[in-house]
Amino acid sequence: MSIQVSGLLGLLHLALVIYAAVSIAGSPAGTGGKVLWILGVLLFPVLGLIVWAFAGPRKA
Repeated sequence: MSIQVSGLLGLLHLALVIYAAVSIAGSPAGTGGKVLWILGVLLFPVLGLIVWAFAGPRKA
């Protein structure tokens, strides 16, 4: 993979992580749940985003 393609994928991943964190922070879940979800997304980058997309806290 060239540097340009992996750079674009890195930016896409960063944008998804930021979107997920903002979405989690705005959800009606409790503070502990929000912290755990954000940590999961940050510590397990790809898997955390996939799990969050299917099972994460939703807005009311």
